[in-house]
Amino acid sequence: MIEIRKLSRSFGNILAVDNLDLNVGNEIFGLLGPNGAGKSTTVMMLTTLLRPSSGTAKVCGYDIVKDSKKVRSKISYVPQDMAVDRKLTGKENVLLYAKLYGIPNRNSKVDEVIEMMGLSDRAGDLVATYSGGMRRRLELAQALVHEPEVLFLDEPTLGLDVSGRKKIWEHIRMLKAEGMTIFMTTHYLEEAEKYCNRVAIIDKGRIVAVGSPENLVSSIGENASLNDVFLEKVKTPEEQAGFNSTQFRNLLRRR
Repeated sequence: MIEIRKLSRSFGNILAVDNLDLNVGNEIFGLLGPNGAGKSTTVMMLTTLLRPSSGTAKVCGYDIVKDSKKVRSKISYVPQDMAVDRKLTGKENVLLYAKLYGIPNRNSKVDEVIEMMGLSDRAGDLVATYSGGMRRRLELAQALVHEPEVLFLDEPTLGLDVSGRKKIWEHIRMLKAEGMTIFMTTHYLEEAEKYCNRVAIIDKGRIVAVGSPENLVSSIGENASLNDVFLEKVKTPEEQAGFNSTQFRNLLRRR
């Protein structure tokens, strides 16, 4: 579904994404990395919002530069910042997206995706009265109204409580089971380890690890977690200054 070859993006002298190579199929794929690693830049290129400096990428068989309109017809993107109008009702928000996509019989389709996200009983209420988790589910309803093949999610559970995060993941897993490809970024490593089929860790614009959470964790050793893999692969400012977090962690385990 997603083929990336030597994809790069520079901002002046800063190389934000450096020769990225990835293949993503029908799976929940997590792109992990520290702040400024290149996660959002990668997503913005794949969703045609940002032109790459070099390299190529195809989504659903279409080139993100040459066939950008066709790419946009096949995908949806839910950004990190809430993209709903608080002055409209839930249904009005989704209807707006359905009109933009030219969806026929839009009322029935809007009702369908709102019900899918468990918001039917609040569809007529102003979004200003929604909780953070409900607004995030409303964004998913908006994203699904034109039946995309690939769904891009930027930090989908950020700022939500435990209950809200659990509900979002239930919906994400349901969408994957129905055949949708999910490409997401997240800072919640425990969620990525539990729910993602595969993950890639990006640091300073380069992929430093890719694979299933199970395989990556097993490569570190017993009683390890994806957080340990992350710490092993990503150099923190402290490590760049000479502090070795891996050695420190191993020392603590021996005590």
